[in-house]
Amino acid sequence: MNARAEVDDKFEAKPPAPAEALGGDLIPLSDPDITLDDIAAVEAVLRSSRLSSGPVMEAFEAAFAAYLGRKYAVAAPSGTMGLLLALAAYEIGPGDEVIASPHSFRETVHAIALAGAKPVFADIDYWSGVIATGKIEALITDKTRAIVGSNTNGHPAQWAELREIANKHRLVLLEDSTEAIGSRYKGALVGTFGDASVFDFSQPGPLVCGEGGMVVTDDIDVAVAMRRFRAHRPSERASVVVGSSAPYQAAMSDMSAALGLAQLGRLEEILEKRKLIEHYYFKHVKSFEGIKDPFIGPEVDEVHWFLYVVHLGTRFSKSSRDSIVEDLLVEKVEAAAYSNPLHTQRRYFDYGYRRGSFLVAEKVSDRAVAMPFHVHLQERQIAFIVQTMKEASINVGAGAAIY
Repeated sequence: MNARAEVDDKFEAKPPAPAEALGGDLIPLSDPDITLDDIAAVEAVLRSSRLSSGPVMEAFEAAFAAYLGRKYAVAAPSGTMGLLLALAAYEIGPGDEVIASPHSFRETVHAIALAGAKPVFADIDYWSGVIATGKIEALITDKTRAIVGSNTNGHPAQWAELREIANKHRLVLLEDSTEAIGSRYKGALVGTFGDASVFDFSQPGPLVCGEGGMVVTDDIDVAVAMRRFRAHRPSERASVVVGSSAPYQAAMSDMSAALGLAQLGRLEEILEKRKLIEHYYFKHVKSFEGIKDPFIGPEVDEVHWFLYVVHLGTRFSKSSRDSIVEDLLVEKVEAAAYSNPLHTQRRYFDYGYRRGSFLVAEKVSDRAVAMPFHVHLQERQIAFIVQTMKEASINVGAGAAIY
């Protein structure tokens, strides 16, 4: 009998535990996997003469590039800032358009608007939640400079089709992998498909270093430009070439890099632990009528979910979804709406977007609940979380229609 089966049998006869039996503490949405080795790595930096960006950050960049088989990696304070650096390196800004999805938990594509370019949103695929490739070409104009494909909640986008469209129209293809480290599409790791690919290392992801991000590319000119826009080293301040651009002062500290480097060394272990938590969720959720099971596309080899997202049935509304989240919090379970689509946010009304612009993204986001997902969860806690959600769904009076 394998280890997972033994754990299943151990808990099979136990009923879901009440909140009091779980210790009365909040079950958090995320809880980083921090070890003594991680703490020692940060302590070593704290005892050194360099806390700001320096040799440890450079070591993290080299290790991350090697992990993906990419030539260059540029560390940043966040995934959003990483995408902003990439856009600057490709000279994408005011007057340009960038096609992207409005649907995600981590709103990395805010960088498009921050760069001064116009975000042109495309609706999503109902099952996978990623940008619908069939809706992209109709949006391309003579102002379009790039496409941002997002590996939403860990599920890889349709990279073969995205690459074909980008090449056909001579567009930059940017990959948002801020929610998907470790996932694989057609045998290759996410982060290997974009001309530049962006990662994020803040919660609730598996690799967490406080706040941080990374951009990888095989283009030395893009890498050099991103570093130039990121920050100027003291030795470069007199350089005519480097001084031609004003930096964002967006480097990663050696403290954050030390934690990231330590966690990267055991990333596979962390991902495997999260797979066990996914297994427990699926075991208990499958008896919950009225939800959509996690979907994995036919060309996807492996998905490492960013969060465990439950998709409620069509009789649930946005308000009933919110009520369920509130009921879970009453029982000391932290949950969240997975997506507040960008086109429904006030910042994007000036581009002409309103609710109703992208019906699939709205339908999915209105009924998607992000559940606690981290390596410290126990099966009895997951059983309690799922049972509480079932009861909350009954309380809001919604039916059990699935799709």
